[in-house]
Amino acid sequence: MDFFTHLSPWLATAVAALVAVTAAAIVHRIAALIALRATRGLPVLHTVVQVCVPVVRVLLPLAVLQVVWVAAPNDQAYIGTVRHAGGLALIAAVAWLLITAIGGLADGVIARYPADVEDNLTARRIATQARVLSRTAMTGVLMAALALMLMTFPGARQVGASLLASAGVVGIVAGLAARPVFSNMIAGLQIALAQPIRIDDVLIVEGEWGRVEEITGTYVVLRIWDERRLIIPLQWFIENPFQNWTRTGSEILGTVFLYADYRMPLDPLRQELDRILATAPEWDQRVKVLQLTDVSERTIQIRVLVSARSSGLAFDLRCRVREALVAFMQREYPDCLPQTRALLAGDQEAAKPSAPPHDMPPAQRV
Repeated sequence: MDFFTHLSPWLATAVAALVAVTAAAIVHRIAALIALRATRGLPVLHTVVQVCVPVVRVLLPLAVLQVVWVAAPNDQAYIGTVRHAGGLALIAAVAWLLITAIGGLADGVIARYPADVEDNLTARRIATQARVLSRTAMTGVLMAALALMLMTFPGARQVGASLLASAGVVGIVAGLAARPVFSNMIAGLQIALAQPIRIDDVLIVEGEWGRVEEITGTYVVLRIWDERRLIIPLQWFIENPFQNWTRTGSEILGTVFLYADYRMPLDPLRQELDRILATAPEWDQRVKVLQLTDVSERTIQIRVLVSARSSGLAFDLRCRVREALVAFMQREYPDCLPQTRALLAGDQEAAKPSAPPHDMPPAQRV
């Protein structure tokens, strides 16, 4: 009997909730079609609307249901619990909508600047800023939503107030514990604005060569040339020096060192270098230099300097030039390859200068 007594006031509320949800579904359907059609000529905004439509399909019924729960009589059974649960669900849905909209905005901006072109410096800069800033904003929205949800619990507010009032040491400890998180977030903002690194940049970090594959809110993923992944905290890039081979452009110089005997002529090598580069697709025709850069007691050092459009092409070009020049020396000048000379004991005696005969007149002695 008590069950039906509690149930009867809910019949009107349930009917109102059903009508509200149905109306919200109809409104969502019409509004979604209008918004998608209206933003068809605006790619960024159209992307945001596309990703937000499924979330609004959930958010709108929760919003109208919360209006129904608030309008219900205060003395209705369990209405307080339902209002609280509906409020928590509404806060979560709003946070979901904001996070989705931020992600859609970043995706739309990035899509306007494709990175699959030869000169993708602008695209990589915009992609880095969009990714880092959007993830920082998403983190802020998530933290704000969690704080609002906790504030709906009276017990949580009292516990938090008592901790802040009576336990200052706890606050200091919590601040120290959270320092790496906030330092990485600040470092992420610095990287997004100053951009010492970008997506797809070529870096040398801790002696490892790799490309920036991903920049998150706390770390950077560096894809090493042998398919390994190096995970580096964002704060590391603010506090430590590193090499960025694509900071202002992807063009780069490559060097090849050769060692040869002193008898090796350089002009034939220069002519062979011209022939090699004329058929090398990796060479961008900017730099082509062959110089004798050092000598030792046994060999000479020859440096070849060539240029390419990217670090990957430069590596392939260096290998091509090195292999071709070594093959040329082996084929045309095998006696000019690095050699080690030694005199045997018998050869040393034969190599000694002979003294002139004693019976030779002094004027004829050497």
